[in-house]
Amino acid sequence: MTAGKRRHLIIVEVGANSLNDVGTPVFTWSETVRLRAEIVQEDTAEFIRTGGAVDETAVVFRTIWAGEITTAHRVRHAGRIFNIKAVVPSYRQSGVELRCTALNGGSGDAGS
Repeated sequence: MTAGKRRHLIIVEVGANSLNDVGTPVFTWSETVRLRAEIVQEDTAEFIRTGGAVDETAVVFRTIWAGEITTAHRVRHAGRIFNIKAVVPSYRQSGVELRCTALNGGSGDAGS
């Protein structure tokens, strides 16, 4: 994996429960790491769901190994939120592929 191919900025976020000012539990996302990534594959498909037809975008981001990233994390890229479906080590453990999905036409806060 060459550095020149990693031209996209992605932000990996982790979710956690916390308490707001009045003591009510709220679920929030916080940034864990910013990485440069290559988009290996991007594909959009239409599915019929309960609310009607929904477009779903699948993206594979390839980046350097940045510690523990799991499917409990999510990726923010170009103003969109992607749920991580699989984390696949590659390139002799020096890199990782994040296989992600996002719903199109949603509120932009999928996976929260």
